[in-house]
Amino acid sequence: MNNFNPRRQLLQLAAASAATSVWPARAQNAWPSKPVTMIVPFPAGGGTDAFARPLSAQFAKITGKQLIIDNRGGAGGTLGAGIAAKAAPDGYTLFMGAVHHTIAPFMYPKLDYDLERDLVPLILVANVPQVLVVNPKKVPAANFKEFLDYVRKNPARLNYGSAGGGTSHHLAGELFKLQTKTFITHIPYRGAGPALQDLIAGNVDMMFDGLGSSASHIKGGRIKALMVSGAKRNAAFPDVPCSSELGLPDYTVSTWYGVWAPKGSPAEAQAQAVEEIRKACLTDEAKAVWLSQGADFPNLTGAQFDGFIKGELRKWAQVVKASGAKLD
Repeated sequence: MNNFNPRRQLLQLAAASAATSVWPARAQNAWPSKPVTMIVPFPAGGGTDAFARPLSAQFAKITGKQLIIDNRGGAGGTLGAGIAAKAAPDGYTLFMGAVHHTIAPFMYPKLDYDLERDLVPLILVANVPQVLVVNPKKVPAANFKEFLDYVRKNPARLNYGSAGGGTSHHLAGELFKLQTKTFITHIPYRGAGPALQDLIAGNVDMMFDGLGSSASHIKGGRIKALMVSGAKRNAAFPDVPCSSELGLPDYTVSTWYGVWAPKGSPAEAQAQAVEEIRKACLTDEAKAVWLSQGADFPNLTGAQFDGFIKGELRKWAQVVKASGAKLD
Protein backbone atom coordinates (compact mmCIF):
# COMPACT_ATOMS: atom_id res chain seq x y z
CA MET A 1 0.00 0.00 0.00
CA ASN A 2 1.35 3.39 -0.98
CA ASN A 3 1.28 5.86 1.99
CA PHE A 4 2.84 8.70 0.06
CA ASN A 5 0.98 11.93 0.77
CA PRO A 6 2.48 15.00 -0.92
CA ARG A 7 0.64 17.43 1.34
CA ARG A 8 1.75 15.64 4.53
CA GLN A 9 5.35 15.50 3.32
CA LEU A 10 5.32 19.21 2.56
CA LEU A 11 4.01 19.94 6.05
CA GLN A 12 6.70 17.74 7.62
CA LEU A 13 9.42 19.41 5.57
CA ALA A 14 8.08 22.84 6.54
CA ALA A 15 8.05 21.89 10.22
CA ALA A 16 11.58 20.54 10.03
CA SER A 17 12.75 23.67 8.24
CA ALA A 18 11.11 25.90 10.85
CA ALA A 19 12.72 23.92 13.67
CA THR A 20 16.20 24.18 12.15
CA SER A 21 15.77 27.91 11.50
CA VAL A 22 14.52 28.63 15.02
CA TRP A 23 17.20 26.60 16.83
CA PRO A 24 20.23 28.50 15.49
CA ALA A 25 18.50 31.77 16.35
CA ARG A 26 17.90 30.61 19.92
CA ALA A 27 21.44 29.29 20.25
CA GLN A 28 22.87 32.50 18.85
CA ASN A 29 20.83 34.68 21.23
CA ALA A 30 21.40 32.58 24.35
CA TRP A 31 23.36 34.41 27.06
CA PRO A 32 26.22 33.97 27.45
CA SER A 33 27.27 33.09 23.92
CA LYS A 34 30.83 34.31 24.53
CA PRO A 35 33.10 35.16 27.51
CA VAL A 36 31.81 37.76 29.96
CA THR A 37 34.08 40.36 31.56
CA MET A 38 33.55 41.32 35.19
CA ILE A 39 35.33 44.48 36.28
CA VAL A 40 36.65 44.26 39.84
CA PRO A 41 37.61 47.78 40.96
CA PHE A 42 40.40 46.73 43.34
CA PRO A 43 43.81 45.07 42.85
CA ALA A 44 44.13 41.31 42.82
CA GLY A 45 44.30 39.71 46.25
CA GLY A 46 41.77 41.89 48.06
CA GLY A 47 38.42 41.04 49.59
CA THR A 48 36.52 41.48 46.33
CA ASP A 49 38.77 38.96 44.61
CA ALA A 50 38.13 36.47 47.42
CA PHE A 51 34.57 36.15 46.09
CA ALA A 52 34.93 37.19 42.44
CA ARG A 53 37.37 34.43 41.53
CA PRO A 54 35.47 31.49 43.07
CA LEU A 55 32.32 32.92 41.48
CA SER A 56 34.13 33.08 38.14
CA ALA A 57 35.20 29.42 38.40
CA GLN A 58 31.67 28.19 39.19
CA PHE A 59 30.12 30.42 36.51
CA ALA A 60 32.41 28.82 33.90
CA LYS A 61 31.47 25.30 35.02
CA ILE A 62 27.75 26.06 34.82
CA THR A 63 27.62 28.06 31.60
CA GLY A 64 30.62 26.74 29.69
CA LYS A 65 31.75 30.33 29.17
CA GLN A 66 34.50 32.26 30.93
CA LEU A 67 33.79 35.02 33.43
CA ILE A 68 36.98 37.02 33.02
CA ILE A 69 38.06 39.03 36.08
CA ASP A 70 39.44 42.43 35.09
CA ASN A 71 41.08 44.10 38.13
CA ARG A 72 40.99 47.89 37.80
CA GLY A 73 42.17 49.27 41.15
CA GLY A 74 42.50 52.90 42.19
CA ALA A 75 40.75 55.82 43.86
CA GLY A 76 39.02 53.68 46.49
CA GLY A 77 37.26 51.57 43.88
CA THR A 78 35.83 54.52 41.97
CA LEU A 79 38.21 54.22 39.01
CA GLY A 80 36.91 50.76 38.12
CA ALA A 81 33.33 51.82 38.78
CA GLY A 82 33.72 54.66 36.30
CA ILE A 83 35.12 52.27 33.69
CA ALA A 84 32.20 49.89 34.22
CA ALA A 85 29.65 52.70 34.01
CA LYS A 86 31.02 53.71 30.60
CA ALA A 87 31.34 50.18 29.23
CA ALA A 88 29.27 49.14 26.23
CA PRO A 89 25.86 48.01 27.51
CA ASP A 90 25.88 44.84 25.40
CA GLY A 91 25.34 42.41 28.27
CA TYR A 92 28.94 41.19 28.30
CA THR A 93 30.40 43.53 30.90
CA LEU A 94 29.49 43.17 34.57
CA PHE A 95 30.78 45.02 37.62
CA MET A 96 31.44 43.63 41.09
CA GLY A 97 31.16 46.55 43.46
CA ALA A 98 31.14 46.67 47.21
CA VAL A 99 30.03 48.68 50.22
CA HIS A 100 32.75 51.19 49.30
CA HIS A 101 30.62 52.35 46.39
CA THR A 102 27.85 53.54 48.69
CA ILE A 103 30.41 55.60 50.64
CA ALA A 104 32.21 57.12 47.66
CA PRO A 105 29.53 59.71 46.70
CA PHE A 106 30.08 61.46 50.06
CA MET A 107 33.89 61.32 49.92
CA TYR A 108 34.64 62.11 46.27
CA PRO A 109 33.09 65.41 45.17
CA LYS A 110 33.66 64.87 41.44
CA LEU A 111 32.92 61.28 40.53
CA ASP A 112 32.67 60.64 36.80
CA TYR A 113 29.74 58.26 37.31
CA ASP A 114 26.56 58.01 39.34
CA LEU A 115 25.99 54.64 41.03
CA GLU A 116 22.21 54.82 40.81
CA ARG A 117 21.99 56.45 37.39
CA ASP A 118 24.70 54.63 35.42
CA LEU A 119 24.66 51.08 36.82
CA VAL A 120 21.84 48.56 37.29
CA PRO A 121 21.93 46.44 40.48
CA LEU A 122 21.61 42.74 39.67
CA ILE A 123 22.40 40.63 42.74
CA LEU A 124 23.98 40.90 46.19
CA VAL A 125 26.34 37.93 46.39
CA ALA A 126 28.17 38.11 49.73
CA ASN A 127 27.98 39.80 53.10
CA VAL A 128 31.00 39.72 55.40
CA PRO A 129 31.36 41.30 58.84
CA GLN A 130 34.23 43.69 59.41
CA VAL A 131 36.98 42.48 61.70
CA LEU A 132 39.57 44.43 63.68
CA VAL A 133 42.94 42.79 63.01
CA VAL A 134 46.40 43.72 64.27
CA ASN A 135 49.97 42.69 63.62
CA PRO A 136 50.76 40.82 66.86
CA LYS A 137 54.42 41.87 66.69
CA LYS A 138 53.52 45.57 66.47
CA VAL A 139 50.54 45.85 68.81
CA PRO A 140 51.14 44.78 72.44
CA ALA A 141 47.68 43.45 73.17
CA ALA A 142 46.42 39.92 73.73
CA ASN A 143 42.75 40.92 73.57
CA PHE A 144 40.43 43.81 72.78
CA LYS A 145 40.47 45.30 76.29
CA GLU A 146 44.27 45.47 76.33
CA PHE A 147 44.20 46.97 72.84
CA LEU A 148 41.72 49.68 73.78
CA ASP A 149 43.67 50.55 76.93
CA TYR A 150 46.85 50.85 74.88
CA VAL A 151 45.24 53.06 72.21
CA ARG A 152 43.76 55.39 74.82
CA LYS A 153 47.08 55.74 76.63
CA ASN A 154 49.00 56.23 73.38
CA PRO A 155 46.95 58.52 71.08
CA ALA A 156 48.24 58.63 67.48
CA ARG A 157 50.81 55.92 68.28
CA LEU A 158 49.12 53.32 66.09
CA ASN A 159 48.09 53.51 62.45
CA TYR A 160 45.61 51.54 60.38
CA GLY A 161 45.71 50.61 56.72
CA SER A 162 42.73 50.75 54.39
CA ALA A 163 41.81 49.91 50.82
CA GLY A 164 41.83 53.66 50.13
CA GLY A 165 40.24 56.89 51.25
CA GLY A 166 36.47 56.64 51.39
CA THR A 167 36.35 52.83 51.51
CA SER A 168 34.57 50.85 54.21
CA HIS A 169 37.97 50.06 55.75
CA HIS A 170 38.55 53.81 56.17
CA LEU A 171 35.06 54.65 57.44
CA ALA A 172 35.02 51.63 59.78
CA GLY A 173 38.11 53.11 61.40
CA GLU A 174 36.56 56.57 61.64
CA LEU A 175 33.40 55.14 63.19
CA PHE A 176 35.50 53.18 65.68
CA LYS A 177 37.40 56.32 66.66
CA LEU A 178 34.14 58.21 67.14
CA GLN A 179 32.60 55.55 69.35
CA THR A 180 35.70 54.83 71.44
CA LYS A 181 36.97 58.43 71.57
CA THR A 182 40.42 57.38 70.37
CA PHE A 183 42.80 58.53 67.65
CA ILE A 184 44.53 56.22 65.18
CA THR A 185 46.28 57.49 62.05
CA HIS A 186 44.78 56.43 58.73
CA ILE A 187 47.11 55.09 55.99
CA PRO A 188 45.30 54.65 52.64
CA TYR A 189 46.41 52.08 50.05
CA ARG A 190 45.34 51.24 46.52
CA GLY A 191 43.21 48.28 47.58
CA ALA A 192 42.77 45.93 50.52
CA GLY A 193 45.32 43.46 49.13
CA PRO A 194 48.33 45.81 49.36
CA ALA A 195 47.17 47.12 52.76
CA LEU A 196 46.83 43.58 54.09
CA GLN A 197 50.27 42.60 52.84
CA ASP A 198 51.79 45.62 54.59
CA LEU A 199 49.93 44.70 57.78
CA ILE A 200 51.39 41.20 57.64
CA ALA A 201 54.84 42.66 56.94
CA GLY A 202 54.51 45.03 59.91
CA ASN A 203 54.52 48.24 57.87
CA VAL A 204 51.14 49.19 59.36
CA ASP A 205 49.82 48.24 62.78
CA MET A 206 46.20 47.28 62.21
CA MET A 207 43.24 47.18 59.83
CA PHE A 208 39.46 47.22 59.89
CA ASP A 209 39.11 44.59 57.20
CA GLY A 210 36.43 42.43 55.69
CA LEU A 211 36.66 39.00 57.28
CA GLY A 212 36.85 37.47 53.80
CA SER A 213 40.31 38.75 52.93
CA SER A 214 41.72 38.38 56.46
CA ALA A 215 40.39 34.91 57.26
CA SER A 216 43.29 32.80 55.98
CA HIS A 217 45.86 35.09 57.59
CA ILE A 218 44.05 34.97 60.94
CA LYS A 219 43.98 31.19 60.80
CA GLY A 220 47.66 31.17 59.85
CA GLY A 221 48.60 33.35 62.82
CA ARG A 222 50.08 36.12 60.67
CA ILE A 223 47.58 38.63 62.07
CA LYS A 224 45.38 38.57 65.17
CA ALA A 225 41.63 39.23 65.23
CA LEU A 226 40.46 41.21 68.27
CA MET A 227 36.84 41.98 67.37
CA VAL A 228 34.23 41.13 64.76
CA SER A 229 31.54 43.69 64.01
CA GLY A 230 27.91 42.99 64.83
CA ALA A 231 25.57 41.54 67.41
CA LYS A 232 26.90 37.96 67.33
CA ARG A 233 30.12 36.06 66.90
CA ASN A 234 30.95 34.66 63.50
CA ALA A 235 30.57 30.91 63.04
CA ALA A 236 33.92 30.66 61.26
CA PHE A 237 35.73 32.36 64.17
CA PRO A 238 33.74 31.56 67.31
CA ASP A 239 36.59 32.61 69.63
CA VAL A 240 36.61 36.22 68.37
CA PRO A 241 34.25 38.42 70.43
CA CYS A 242 31.69 40.61 68.67
CA SER A 243 31.43 44.37 69.08
CA SER A 244 28.14 44.17 70.99
CA GLU A 245 29.62 42.09 73.80
CA LEU A 246 32.62 44.44 73.97
CA GLY A 247 30.50 47.48 74.76
CA LEU A 248 30.06 48.79 71.22
CA PRO A 249 26.46 47.80 70.33
CA ASP A 250 26.19 50.43 67.59
CA TYR A 251 29.35 49.38 65.82
CA THR A 252 27.80 47.45 62.94
CA VAL A 253 29.89 47.47 59.80
CA SER A 254 29.89 44.82 57.11
CA THR A 255 31.67 44.49 53.81
CA TRP A 256 29.27 43.33 51.15
CA TYR A 257 29.75 42.57 47.46
CA GLY A 258 27.26 42.81 44.63
CA VAL A 259 27.07 42.65 40.85
CA TRP A 260 25.84 45.44 38.59
CA ALA A 261 25.50 45.87 34.82
CA PRO A 262 25.95 49.08 32.81
CA LYS A 263 22.67 50.94 32.38
CA GLY A 264 21.02 49.98 29.11
CA SER A 265 22.26 46.37 29.11
CA PRO A 266 19.66 44.04 27.52
CA ALA A 267 16.99 43.00 29.99
CA GLU A 268 17.31 39.36 28.90
CA ALA A 269 21.05 39.39 29.60
CA GLN A 270 20.47 40.99 33.00
CA ALA A 271 17.90 38.37 33.97
CA GLN A 272 20.06 35.49 32.78
CA ALA A 273 23.13 36.92 34.52
CA VAL A 274 21.21 36.97 37.81
CA GLU A 275 20.18 33.33 37.33
CA GLU A 276 23.65 32.07 36.41
CA ILE A 277 25.34 34.01 39.23
CA ARG A 278 22.77 32.70 41.72
CA LYS A 279 23.42 29.13 40.56
CA ALA A 280 27.16 29.68 40.89
CA CYS A 281 26.80 31.01 44.45
CA LEU A 282 24.66 28.05 45.45
CA THR A 283 27.14 25.37 44.35
CA ASP A 284 28.73 23.32 47.11
CA GLU A 285 32.14 24.68 46.11
CA ALA A 286 31.05 28.31 46.45
CA LYS A 287 29.22 27.63 49.72
CA ALA A 288 32.42 26.16 51.17
CA VAL A 289 34.39 29.27 50.18
CA TRP A 290 31.76 31.62 51.60
CA LEU A 291 31.66 29.67 54.87
CA SER A 292 35.44 29.61 55.21
CA GLN A 293 35.47 33.39 55.02
CA GLY A 294 32.64 33.99 57.44
CA ALA A 295 30.32 35.19 54.67
CA ASP A 296 26.71 34.54 53.81
CA PHE A 297 24.91 34.70 50.47
CA PRO A 298 22.11 37.30 50.85
CA ASN A 299 20.57 36.50 47.43
CA LEU A 300 18.99 39.94 47.09
CA THR A 301 18.15 40.75 43.47
CA GLY A 302 16.64 43.57 41.45
CA ALA A 303 14.40 45.87 43.50
CA GLN A 304 15.46 44.26 46.80
CA PHE A 305 19.13 44.87 46.07
CA ASP A 306 18.28 48.42 44.94
CA GLY A 307 16.48 49.10 48.23
CA PHE A 308 19.44 47.73 50.17
CA ILE A 309 21.79 50.08 48.29
CA LYS A 310 19.60 53.09 49.08
CA GLY A 311 19.71 52.20 52.79
CA GLU A 312 23.51 51.93 52.71
CA LEU A 313 23.78 55.31 50.98
CA ARG A 314 21.75 56.92 53.77
CA LYS A 315 23.82 55.25 56.51
CA TRP A 316 27.22 56.19 55.14
CA ALA A 317 26.17 59.75 54.43
CA GLN A 318 25.50 60.13 58.16
CA VAL A 319 28.80 58.50 59.18
CA VAL A 320 30.84 60.71 56.85
CA LYS A 321 29.13 63.84 58.12
CA ALA A 322 29.46 62.90 61.82
CA SER A 323 33.11 61.87 61.55
CA GLY A 324 34.21 64.69 59.29
CA ALA A 325 36.14 62.08 57.31
CA LYS A 326 38.14 63.42 54.39
CA LEU A 327 40.35 61.90 51.74
CA ASP A 328 43.99 61.78 52.86
